[in-house]
Amino acid sequence: MMDNQSQDGKMKDIFRLAETAAGTRSAVLIQGENGTGKNFMAKFVHERSNRAAGPLVTVNCAQQPEMLLETELFGFEKGAFAGTVSEKRGKFELANGGTLILDNITELPARLQAKVLKVLETGLADRIGSKGGIPVDVRVIAITSKNAAECIAQGKFAEALFYKINTTQILLPPLRERTADLKGLVATLMGRISARTGKRVSGISEDAIGKLATHEFAGNIRELEGVLERAMLNAADSVVRIDDVNVGDTAETAHQGVGAHSLDWEQQAKWAPGRTLDEIERAVILRSLGHNNGNRTHTARELGISIRTLRNKLNLYRKAGISV
Repeated sequence: MMDNQSQDGKMKDIFRLAETAAGTRSAVLIQGENGTGKNFMAKFVHERSNRAAGPLVTVNCAQQPEMLLETELFGFEKGAFAGTVSEKRGKFELANGGTLILDNITELPARLQAKVLKVLETGLADRIGSKGGIPVDVRVIAITSKNAAECIAQGKFAEALFYKINTTQILLPPLRERTADLKGLVATLMGRISARTGKRVSGISEDAIGKLATHEFAGNIRELEGVLERAMLNAADSVVRIDDVNVGDTAETAHQGVGAHSLDWEQQAKWAPGRTLDEIERAVILRSLGHNNGNRTHTARELGISIRTLRNKLNLYRKAGISV
């Protein structure tokens, strides 16, 4: 979502920091609001490192039950569970010689935090059911949209692990603090949107840029990309004009949506006491779909699920008579 050739102000310093970090073997911690480009920055560090030819593996620490997450990270030996007839390599092993991105690191369960810390300290990954660790050479890049220090204070994140992954900390500012970058970001995003959609729109008027500059963009670069895609589809010719840009007219509109407030499932559930988990899940999916103007790719990415999973959910809703 970002292009280091189109940055100004503080982002140039951040890219320089990322370049410096890429030249080391140390872990990196990337923090920032949802939609600020944390995954892009993690890939940027990997691609600029001497591990670029090695594997780049990503694990989302917030999407799976603890046991499944443990098997994904560390794998297991043959016979470790009833019915397992072969071994399974974990992500630490699969990332050997390359980079492992631990997305939503602050959501990692406490027991697994300790296992990850052990790998970072010893270079050994313990498969479930093994009697000894397997040597791995992995560079970890940790990502979180939460304040790691606050998570430590709340007893949700291990201080020892924080110190280990915080060798270099990259804090990505929200878009509202990056007005100097807006033109460059718009040009970069429009180029990518045009390539993806086939809509040949290459320019944007100054008053349209001015309208974008007045919007807070609580969803950050992700929200900006959605706004630009809609504007480009609305454009009558090769230039986006002010009337093509719809960013919402009120602060309330700007702050609605899952991405806008970085809401998690627990917060969503608090909105609707007495509702079932399926009802809450459906509400979250349809709300995200609406705020992405029906774009399934953006919705799936925002929710952290696959397009196939989203499609299956929507088909179920249609069969139940729910309009999607």
